[in-house]
Amino acid sequence: MSKSQKPRIEVIIGNSNKRFSGVSSTMLQTLEYQRHETDIAVLGKAHLDGELSELGYSFNSLRKALKQPLEHGRFRVFHARRNDEMIQALILKHICRVKMRILFTSTAQRYHSRFSRWLMSKMDCVISTCAAAGKYLNPPPAKLIAHGIRTDIYRPATQRSNKSIQIAMFGRVRKQKGSDLFVKACLAVLPRFPNCKALIVGAISPENQSLVDQLRQRIKQAGLEQRIEFTGELDFNQLPELFRQSHLVAALSHTEGFGLTVLEAMSSGAAVLATEAGAWPEIIEQGVQGWVVPTGAQQAINEKLELMLSDTDKLISMGLAGRERVLKCYRIEHEAEQLCELYRAMQAADFNSAKLN
Repeated sequence: MSKSQKPRIEVIIGNSNKRFSGVSSTMLQTLEYQRHETDIAVLGKAHLDGELSELGYSFNSLRKALKQPLEHGRFRVFHARRNDEMIQALILKHICRVKMRILFTSTAQRYHSRFSRWLMSKMDCVISTCAAAGKYLNPPPAKLIAHGIRTDIYRPATQRSNKSIQIAMFGRVRKQKGSDLFVKACLAVLPRFPNCKALIVGAISPENQSLVDQLRQRIKQAGLEQRIEFTGELDFNQLPELFRQSHLVAALSHTEGFGLTVLEAMSSGAAVLATEAGAWPEIIEQGVQGWVVPTGAQQAINEKLELMLSDTDKLISMGLAGRERVLKCYRIEHEAEQLCELYRAMQAADFNSAKLN
């Protein structure tokens, strides 16, 4: 359906975290498409640049902009992804008397606190991104809308060498992300693969510096300083190229909401080695795009890493299969369009979330 055939809608997007995160990435990537389909405002100016900067509002400026009611009795929709964004939405709705409905996306794979459950009970609609996260919600989510990825930004290299191999892990360096598991696997496996180099890409916070110092000491003792590198935090715009250069990306978190790293890697043509966290078991077909192992299972990680590095042609074919799966199932356009369809449904006077599934 063309844009001219769709009714214009007005949506408020929560953007409360000034620190860039996976939630920020999802919000920005869907926003690139949603802004062409909706009359849209973003509560918070963090991470907005270029044309997107025009969408950012402070709370007070947004409150004033929402005084004018929508035509034909339609409802506005506030899309929240964090607790504080639910609170902001409730203030606008019940204290500032803005006529709107509130949508919340829950991605956490854990039982929510009593306060979070109370906030969610006040939402007009709660959805999730995968079945693994949805099972922690009671009542169940009204709909599952999987995250997507920008396949134009995260795209494969024109040509991928089968002689010099790069493996990588992306994300803040800490135990929760499995950074230590990755380094330990590299220490165990890389000596048998002299053509392989490993990168750990991500910010190192002061509280995790001692962990990194310990890992660096072990790397030095193994004589692998030139082949296992901590890059530190890099500019977001540098990451797609590093994904393209990588033959294999490891995502070894102990817990994860959804986990965009695996999609970014697959879209870039890299094979993936992941743990049973986030949506990864739902995304990765065992032995096709990569492997999924139990969380924290160091021996299993070592064995699969060695298996994958032992057959470079198979490694490259896994990366190609990953790209195909993302193009088929996890394009950002698909996620953005599904959300826009939900926004339009929520604007109607007779909206009932129970009818979505």
